[in-house]
Amino acid sequence: MYAAYRPAVPKDLHMARTYIAYLDEFGHIGPYVSRDDPRHRTSPVFGLAGYVLPADRVRWFATWFFKRKCELLEFEIQRSGKPPAVWEKKGSSLYTVKNVQHYRALRDFTYRMFRELNELGGAVFYVGTEKTLPPNKHNANRLYTAVFRESIKRLDGFCAKEAHPANFLLVLDQHALRPTLITHAARAMFGGHSPRRRLIEPPIHAESHRYQTVQAADWIAGLVGRLGAIWVKPDSYSENQIFRRYFEHRLNDVSRRSGIRTK
Repeated sequence: MYAAYRPAVPKDLHMARTYIAYLDEFGHIGPYVSRDDPRHRTSPVFGLAGYVLPADRVRWFATWFFKRKCELLEFEIQRSGKPPAVWEKKGSSLYTVKNVQHYRALRDFTYRMFRELNELGGAVFYVGTEKTLPPNKHNANRLYTAVFRESIKRLDGFCAKEAHPANFLLVLDQHALRPTLITHAARAMFGGHSPRRRLIEPPIHAESHRYQTVQAADWIAGLVGRLGAIWVKPDSYSENQIFRRYFEHRLNDVSRRSGIRTK
């Protein structure tokens, strides 16, 4: 007979806040050679980006985002014929050079979204890397899982260093690697010499068109992807300077434990 195992209850459990982190992909998962390459030219970076928010503020932010989305893209939503609650526009299509140049409403919305997250006690979060391996050595699944593990590590550190250590849940857009990601998350939570004790459960995967919160993460990821490209390849992506001019310092102000690793 084995004695029943009951882990010690952390002393700070009664006061721990719970955050929810919403993340989506930015850049491109495939290999990158150059902007002139006929096949591998989509983006020089890949990562996960979005935001973290106290759980008791999520409904407020989701409602805020939905209303602002309907105001900002009213014409497109009406033209689609779909209910606004399940209509989505991808961040990579929203944050283009043309849109940022010509639509002040998009710039103003972005400033307001950053301010709203900050005032609600949340933060923008992103983790990524520059892609430098040649196509014959590039492994998309390995790249995704490496970024995923680093994201959990940093989010765990963010929660552990709160004034009163917090816990977090992780919500991702649906992904073909879901079983693998859940396995990696479980290993991070319960295995090794430094388990990620602040992660409550392995990640939850959601259909982005049904969740305003996931759509908001995708919009942030679209913006981070444009900035990441010029950060790592300023000569090749000089047109993305407009994203630095309008958004870089504001993004830095509201980001926590974030960064894109350059090689």
